[in-house]
Amino acid sequence: MASTAPASPPPAGHGEVVLIRHGETEWSLSGQHTGRTDIPLTAHGEQQALRLAPALAGRHVQRVLCSPLRRARRTCELAGLGAEAEIEPDLLEWDYGAYEGRTPAQIRAEVPDWLVFRDGCPGGELPQAIGARVDRVIERVRALDGPLALFAHGHVLRVLGARWIGLPPAAGAHFLLDTSTLTVLSWYRGVPAIRCWNAPL
Repeated sequence: MASTAPASPPPAGHGEVVLIRHGETEWSLSGQHTGRTDIPLTAHGEQQALRLAPALAGRHVQRVLCSPLRRARRTCELAGLGAEAEIEPDLLEWDYGAYEGRTPAQIRAEVPDWLVFRDGCPGGELPQAIGARVDRVIERVRALDGPLALFAHGHVLRVLGARWIGLPPAAGAHFLLDTSTLTVLSWYRGVPAIRCWNAPL
């Protein structure tokens, strides 16, 4: 899969993309894979999302893209950007297929060396498919004036971070991402770069 980097950098001060993983849910607490199951934030997850608002307000975000799932949409609302949000279906979480709702330990009891970023999920998405979705998002955001904010989910954002800097989707395995954290994708002399990753509030 080819790099999506443009030939020239965006204007100075523009083009940065802030990635926000949604707040805590019951399944993020238990470690269950939560793909298309549309579960809400916990009370703690809502408090986490509220704490995002001051950090995002200082960035003067111009455009907001959000996954259709309510845990991402609610995080976006509580972070103060719900009114500006545009729903982006390509920001949906990985489709885990037969592994939806299961923990890694349960899956590895049957498939000991399974890794979602390498193997994908039976009845769900392969890494190449989520990589193609993420590349469409990257192409879209690089065509927009920034800064931008993207509200989505752990695994899809990890692949997005990898693809931003030209790595294959499987490289998402190297980027850990906690709930309700900020990541900033940026540029270094026209080269796609990561300014910060998984920054807690």
